[in-house]
Amino acid sequence: MSKELFIKQVGERIREVRKGKNLSLGKMSLLSDIKKSNLSRIESGKTNITLGTLYTISQVLKVPVSDFFIDLPE
Repeated sequence: MSKELFIKQVGERIREVRKGKNLSLGKMSLLSDIKKSNLSRIESGKTNITLGTLYTISQVLKVPVSDFFIDLPE
């Protein structure tokens, strides 16, 4: 798997979890202190997320960081 595809799939997983918790992008932005535009870019795979940001997102969504990697193809 390419790095670009991996980043895209992690972003899609973040979006899945966020939507599964009925959390809007705007509310997620407020809770995480991450700009809405940055969250959108993360979820669409257009930016490489840092570990710190991934941790923040996992805390807001109340899931372990590892949930974003479950069942990703190798």
